[in-house]
Amino acid sequence: MSLRFNAIEKLSNIEEGKQVDSPGKITSIFGSNVFTLKTARAFLSDEAYKSLVGSINSSQKIDRSMANQIANGIRAWAETKGVTHFSHWFQPLTGTTAEKHDSFFTLKSDGAALEQFDGDALIQQESDASSFPSGGLRATFEARGYTAWDPSSPAFIMEIGDGKTLCIPTIFISYTGESLDYKAPLLKSIEALNKSAVDVCNYFDKNISRVAPTLGWEQEYFIIDESLFNARPDLVMCGRTIFGHNSARNQQLEDHYFGSIPDRVYAYMRDFENEAYKLGIPLHTRHNEVAPGQYECAPIFEEVSVAVDHNSLLMDVMDRVARRHGLRVLLHEKPFAGINGSGKHNNWSLATDTGVNLLAPGKTPKTNLMFLTFFVNAIKAVHDYAEVLRASVSSAQNDHRLGANEAPPAIISIFIGDYLRKVLNDVKERVSDKMDETDESLLKMDIHKSIPELLMDNTDRNRTSPFAFTGNKFEFRAVGSSANCANPMTVLNTIMAETLKQFKKDVDALIEKGDKKELALMQTIRRYIIESEKIFFEGDGYSEAWEKEAEKRGLPNIKTTPLALDAMVSKKAVKLFEENKIYTHAEMEARHEIELEKYIKKVQIESRLMGELAASHILPPAVRYQNTLAQNIKGLKEAGIPESGYASQQKALLKISEHINNLSELVGKMIEARKVINKMEDTRTKAIAYQSQLKDIYFDAIRRAADKLELLIDDKDWYLPKYREMLFLR
Repeated sequence: MSLRFNAIEKLSNIEEGKQVDSPGKITSIFGSNVFTLKTARAFLSDEAYKSLVGSINSSQKIDRSMANQIANGIRAWAETKGVTHFSHWFQPLTGTTAEKHDSFFTLKSDGAALEQFDGDALIQQESDASSFPSGGLRATFEARGYTAWDPSSPAFIMEIGDGKTLCIPTIFISYTGESLDYKAPLLKSIEALNKSAVDVCNYFDKNISRVAPTLGWEQEYFIIDESLFNARPDLVMCGRTIFGHNSARNQQLEDHYFGSIPDRVYAYMRDFENEAYKLGIPLHTRHNEVAPGQYECAPIFEEVSVAVDHNSLLMDVMDRVARRHGLRVLLHEKPFAGINGSGKHNNWSLATDTGVNLLAPGKTPKTNLMFLTFFVNAIKAVHDYAEVLRASVSSAQNDHRLGANEAPPAIISIFIGDYLRKVLNDVKERVSDKMDETDESLLKMDIHKSIPELLMDNTDRNRTSPFAFTGNKFEFRAVGSSANCANPMTVLNTIMAETLKQFKKDVDALIEKGDKKELALMQTIRRYIIESEKIFFEGDGYSEAWEKEAEKRGLPNIKTTPLALDAMVSKKAVKLFEENKIYTHAEMEARHEIELEKYIKKVQIESRLMGELAASHILPPAVRYQNTLAQNIKGLKEAGIPESGYASQQKALLKISEHINNLSELVGKMIEARKVINKMEDTRTKAIAYQSQLKDIYFDAIRRAADKLELLIDDKDWYLPKYREMLFLR
């Protein structure tokens, strides 16, 4: 019996929903495995506690003596939880998290054994930088790299089976100082945005001394049975099905979205949520998504650096917990053809240390003007750096999803709703470049009347927009489900920092000319609206009409990753990131190289697997069934049956033979094309060739031939689990 039918038989005997212990109130376990400030207060001296708080709130450097005290306090707390090992936990450019475990146990020179964790071990560890992607920054023989403690994100305890490990969130840099991870640039972008935003906030409120970007991600994912997963080599190796015909029923009945959650999946959800709560991840929402087998979870908003850590950590937790339920979680952007893929909507806003959301309209003219300032600056930032923002979500996986009638298109546009468009139009029309005192007094009355207190949900949602304003935040919908949020958030923070910096220069220049502050603000806002309005789009982003209209407006529409990544190393991007001290030119070139190499390797792996599955899983049952039909026809002929009596068998045999020949021929051509491309030395040229000369030409064509055979071959002879089984059997 094939793995497919073994899996189906096993499924029929599985228990519905493994029992999961209830924690009672979520508050009883929330953050129990996190070294929170409340916990720190109990385990640290006043001096060490103040040093830690100062580092978190003001990026103050912690000296070595304090680091020793903090390290001892963290170890003491961890040991009360049964922890024996610690790890510097970081996010290298592989797209996954990384950790190396060391024990607290050590031997002194006299042979005495003791548990030890000092400040040096907390602050810095050495890792092999040559074993992680560096884009040429580090040669194989230049192995040294460092992980450095990030106090802004709290230490936590990871439970794996009966083992417990203390994890210290860190950044990862090379021996020569270049960043080799997602976190270091993110932290730099947060600081750049903080400085620019505070400078602009002080036009309105001198008490504001800190502005932090916040993030609420929405994680979409698929769940399938582990036995079915193991019977699909493409899911095991690529995370997506490279073959597979749509089942008769997919999502067309629209009955899965917000539907009742299957018992087994519900038990899994409760289990990974409990693990997440212990790690301080504030999950708030769970529900069925649109496609069968697809689900979503979402947390309460947090400051962006912690939110990024929590999302990366949650993806690990989801995968591990799924296995103990006999399930597999699929985080690929497009694991199944013909149905919706998965994204990770990044809901981004800005919060002040005085408790104000800068993207939430206020109740007074002054607070509304502050909202309008930051709202328009965000629009201007996205308009001016659309290509860089598009590059931040580029990947081989996300190319399958963007613009596929389930996710926003590759064209970066902004949706703000009819009401706010009217507000911006009022500003544009009523504010003139030159005003006398009468006009200015009218401005103060009339313009503010046209910006009344805005309701939280005054705008409809547009799921086809990649960047939509949804009441008190912008929702960046183009981020892929498997992506690390740090990359798009680093770009978004940086372009906002740069735009706000320029905004202040523009406003100050008008004030120096003699304009009053409010008038200078409104004139600059008006100019930014005029310069950015071509990026507004309220309609259907999936339509061909929008592609044509976007082209007329001059908006970029870069559909493939190898070309989209060019924006990372454009003169404009280099200037942006260097001047804001996020990346050096060398770091940007390295990241461009890394992303191109990732694309090449992923497409290459899928191509190899296509050839392997065609030869070992598709063609053998097809040829056997072809022989069965041929023998059947031969027998009928020999029995004297007229040709009309086996015409349907002949027709089926002809179709199967055509698809077998087509599949074999296409796979052979694809392999030869791959050999030619692999000889190319330039990474960008090779990546473009893999996309245009291999993927675009052969992948869909090979899949069509294989999927046609799936429909024609006797079901009992087909090796690979079918869509109806993976998506509907629990």
